[in-house]
Amino acid sequence: MLVADEITEKLNAAFSPRELVVVDDSESHRGHAGYQEGGQSHFNVRLASDKLSGLSRIAQHRAVHKALGPELIGRIHALALDLSD
Repeated sequence: MLVADEITEKLNAAFSPRELVVVDDSESHRGHAGYQEGGQSHFNVRLASDKLSGLSRIAQHRAVHKALGPELIGRIHALALDLSD
C-alpha cells in the first residue's frame, strides 16, 4: 500500500473529515535531505474536520500525528499540515 493511501485511510478513520487531500510532494524535493527514489517521503495534507474544533494548532498537529501512529510517522521525512475545523 502506498504511504499516501495509508495516511488517507488513517485520517478518514480518525477524523471523518469534510475535506481530505493528501499529496505526495516527494519529487519536488529531489536532491534534498530525506528524498527517496520513488517518492513516499514528503507529503502535504489538507484536512478539515469538526473533530479539530476548539483545539489549538499544536493540539491539532498532535492529534494528526497520533492518528497516523509512530510507525507511519517514522517512514515520512516531511509532513506539511493545513488543518481547519
